[in-house]
Amino acid sequence: MVSVRIAAPLAMLFLSGCVMGPEHTPPQTALPAKFNEGGGTSAGDVSTVKWWTAFNDPRLDKLVNQGIEQNLDILQSLERIEQARATVITAGAGSLPQLTTSASQSLSKTNGGYNSTPQTSESSGTLSASWLLDLWGEYRRSKQAAKAQLDEAYDNVDTARLTFLNTLVTAYINARYYQQRVAIANEAVKSRRETLELTKLQLEAGAASRLDVAQAEGLVNSTLADIPGLEASFYSNAYQISTLLGLPASTLIADLKKGAPQPVARRTAITGVPADLVRNRPDVRAAERELAAAVYDIGVAKAKLLPSITLSGSISPSYTHRNDRSGTANTWSFGPSLTLPIFDGGTLRANVKSAESVAREKYLAWKQAVLNGVEDVEKALAAYNRDARAVAANRAYVKSYEEALQLSTASYKDGASSLLDVLDAQRNWTTAKASLAEAIQTMASDYVTLNVAVGGGYAFNGSVDSVLLRTPQAQVPGVPTNKVAAAK
Repeated sequence: MVSVRIAAPLAMLFLSGCVMGPEHTPPQTALPAKFNEGGGTSAGDVSTVKWWTAFNDPRLDKLVNQGIEQNLDILQSLERIEQARATVITAGAGSLPQLTTSASQSLSKTNGGYNSTPQTSESSGTLSASWLLDLWGEYRRSKQAAKAQLDEAYDNVDTARLTFLNTLVTAYINARYYQQRVAIANEAVKSRRETLELTKLQLEAGAASRLDVAQAEGLVNSTLADIPGLEASFYSNAYQISTLLGLPASTLIADLKKGAPQPVARRTAITGVPADLVRNRPDVRAAERELAAAVYDIGVAKAKLLPSITLSGSISPSYTHRNDRSGTANTWSFGPSLTLPIFDGGTLRANVKSAESVAREKYLAWKQAVLNGVEDVEKALAAYNRDARAVAANRAYVKSYEEALQLSTASYKDGASSLLDVLDAQRNWTTAKASLAEAIQTMASDYVTLNVAVGGGYAFNGSVDSVLLRTPQAQVPGVPTNKVAAAK
């Protein structure tokens, strides 16, 4: 028969290998083999694809490269990685041996009358150790949950970078669109002023009325009235771009006012298949890591239902010295302590049920994130696949009314048509050009939306670990900087 002295430690070692609660396995959900308007080939890893370079705009490329390193939302998410790393350490620290020490030194003496005593010097110290045996894996599960949350923090950085790309490129597209609208309005003002001057000449010659002049003046002024709003919209988007780069709002105005053509993508987007989204979309990965943390938290809650054993001990040497004598005294203690939850009003079991419910909720949230991603891609594909037709139709629209304007103007000069025909043609021509500019803006924006929906481009300048190593930390008075280690 195995002696108790041998059996007890073996039992303790066996129990210390136990963990409560379920193990996390990657979740599954049914997905179609392909997008409704997409191909059936996987896109692979699209996180490094620089899709915005399809616009062939060096200024935009420069803004992206600059902003990805200094966007404040991204930098904040990087700091949350360091916070999550610290949480991993604290989550598992409770299962490790704890060692503390203390020391004291005192001098005492009583003077006066019959109560005088010799001077006494006392020195003492204490060394205490304790170890909570993680019999049921409470701290191991807690550390697993913390590691899952650390992974989520990494994924949240990727989400912040993807959001930055979406917001920056869209703001740039909008800024160029409003610049184009201002140019169209200025061109329309020039054309309408020419018509106004012609009408004034015809009034002097008796071939036009004062009403004709008033109508021509009104059309000039109505166009002039549109320009301030368009300019304000340009400034708004330009200011947003500066802020996205972590700069004061007006920093980039001079550079952006130089102007450039409206961005037009020169190549098609890589869409892949719905299953790619589980890997490529950082928000989906973050939702899966949230689920993993919730599953491990079930084990933490279940472990609290069971007894816990703590081994503790202390050694306290002391030394006392008086004028007439001195001596030492040493005390020590060691032993286990058992904590057994007996009655808590159902709190611990309710905590288990709550943790299980949270895990089910997180699974549903993950599934919703996947389905939302599929919807995002389907909608973006449906829009982008039709944008080219809209742009082509608007180009034909502009060409038709440009010809109509030329014919009506020539006819008006010859006296064969009325001023109203010219003014209508000018309105239609201006409207057609504005409609074309809007169609080009929509096509560029839909291209951005589609690439963001498939999770493309956020890691074009390296992984989060490499970014952590080269990103300077914020200088906070009284707070030391601490470069985050690259390893997860």
